[in-house]
Amino acid sequence: MHTFALIGAAGFIAPRHLKAIKDTGNQLVTAFDKFDSVGIMDSYFPAAEFFTEFERFDRHIDKLHRSGQGVDFTSICSPNYLHDAHIRFGLRNGANVICEKPLVLNPWNIDGLAEMEAETGKQVNNILQLRLHPSIIALKERVCNGPADKIYDLDLAYITCRGKWYNISWKGDPAKSGGIATNIGVHFFDMLTWIFGPVKLNRVHVHEENTAAGYLELAKARVRWFLSTDYDNLPEAVKVANKSTFRSLQLEGEEIEFSDGFTDLHTKSYENILAGKGFGLAEAYPSIDIVHNIRNASLARLSSDYHPMARKQRLLVGYDAAING
Repeated sequence: MHTFALIGAAGFIAPRHLKAIKDTGNQLVTAFDKFDSVGIMDSYFPAAEFFTEFERFDRHIDKLHRSGQGVDFTSICSPNYLHDAHIRFGLRNGANVICEKPLVLNPWNIDGLAEMEAETGKQVNNILQLRLHPSIIALKERVCNGPADKIYDLDLAYITCRGKWYNISWKGDPAKSGGIATNIGVHFFDMLTWIFGPVKLNRVHVHEENTAAGYLELAKARVRWFLSTDYDNLPEAVKVANKSTFRSLQLEGEEIEFSDGFTDLHTKSYENILAGKGFGLAEAYPSIDIVHNIRNASLARLSSDYHPMARKQRLLVGYDAAING
């Protein structure tokens, strides 16, 4: 049985980590969050120590480490901009690390973490759960078994509605979240490069507070993508059905269904990590590089490579008039 510490226990994604730790037969011994709305811990590890001040949490972890009872893993569910510091904290205290997506905000942060891995002998693992989704695995096998020289055409759209709180929270601050492409898109970009290979071209057609769209040319695919948290961007059929999420991946016009099957992917991720089959720094690098470039890119003119949903968005905000002068 392994022992765990958890940073970010009050966050949205923390219950999936709590469940994964319990389902894999391990023990959470301590947790931290500056917010104290962590009653969910009672359903999993009511005896775990809990801290709302990082300094006290730091002292507690240090005492465990120095007494030879240090935790085996530190799981990180904190805001994106804190991941790098919290990963370093875990490594310095002799623990392997499991971190939510995005691993970090900038590709050069990964280089620094690689140095710390070498210094400490511990490993950093990133939750890249789409790589474990049965439909995505089947798609990868299909591409691998297909013609070696085939270039696939894909359309990816992901709209997940958020209320006004979203832009007020750290998630609405690009300096803290990395912006919408990073916060809700990074695992899709990881999935795409995992299946279709490295990036050859990265164009951005829309990039605003709640919506982004662009075009990726990969080794084996041409991808038009659209991401949004804006309710107005939902297709009418989704609104009529009173749903708040739209997820679509079309390969050559064929819909690849992967809306379901997410329930236990964190537990599967933990199982793989504990078996020495986790996704490390090298696997995380391509998607972090993509979203960093999106965040810093100038807008491109629309040509034949834009997602169908992008034109409406550009007309609404007057992008094309600004770009064309």
